[in-house]
Amino acid sequence: MEAEAQSRPRPSHTRLAFWLLFVALIAAANYAARFSGGGNGSGSRGVSHQEVYSYATFAGGTIIYGVWLGIVLLIAIDRFDLLALRPPRGWMRALWLGLAVVVAIYLWEGVVSYLPLPESPGKEQGLTDVHWEPAHAGAFAANFVLFAVIAPFVEELTFRGAGQSLLRFLGRTPAIVLVGVAFGVAHGLVDALLVLVPFGIALAWLRDRTDSVVPGMVVHGLFNGAALAYIVAAR
Repeated sequence: MEAEAQSRPRPSHTRLAFWLLFVALIAAANYAARFSGGGNGSGSRGVSHQEVYSYATFAGGTIIYGVWLGIVLLIAIDRFDLLALRPPRGWMRALWLGLAVVVAIYLWEGVVSYLPLPESPGKEQGLTDVHWEPAHAGAFAANFVLFAVIAPFVEELTFRGAGQSLLRFLGRTPAIVLVGVAFGVAHGLVDALLVLVPFGIALAWLRDRTDSVVPGMVVHGLFNGAALAYIVAAR
C-alpha cells in the first residue's frame, strides 16, 4: 500500500494554492459573520434554535455544501484519488481506530468543559438553546441529515481528503496538524477552536492510518448527530 501511494503522481502546488485560497475564504466569511453579529454564518458553524426547525436552513445549507463540493471537485479534477474516497485498510482496524478517536475527543471535551472560557464551545456554535418541538419534527429531521450526513461528507472530502493529500509533501505529521488547524479555523469560531482543532487533527490521523476518508466521515457524522440529539433531548 505504501509503495502504491508513492507511485501516485505528485499533486501540483497550483491545486494546493487554490485549496488554501478556498479554505481562507470560508474562514473569512465565517469570522466576518461572527464578528459582525450576523448569526452563525454558513452551515459549518452550527445553527440556532429557530434555524434547526426551519426547512430554509436545510435548503440553504444544501445549496452551500453543493457549491462547496463542486469547488473541491474542481480542485481535484482528473486526480480524484486525492479525495481518498475509497475503502479503508481493513474495516475492523478502521473500527477500532475510529473508536479510539471517539474516546479521545470525548475525554478532551470533558477537559475543555472545566476551562474558564469566555464562552463554552457548544454555546459559541449556537446549539445550547435548542429544545424539542414535535410540531417541527420534519424540519428537524431534514436538518439532522444536513449536519450529520451532508456536512461531514463534504467537509471530510475538503480537509481530510483533498487538503491532507495536497499537504502530504510536507510530511505526514505536518499535514495532519495543518489540516486540523485549517478545519478548526474554517468554522469561524474562537473558544471552540480548543475542541475543533484537536477534532480535526484526530480525524486527519484516522485518515492517515486508514488511507481513507470514509472512517472519518462516519466519526464526524456520529459526533454531529449525537451532539444535536443530546442537546435536544436534554432540554
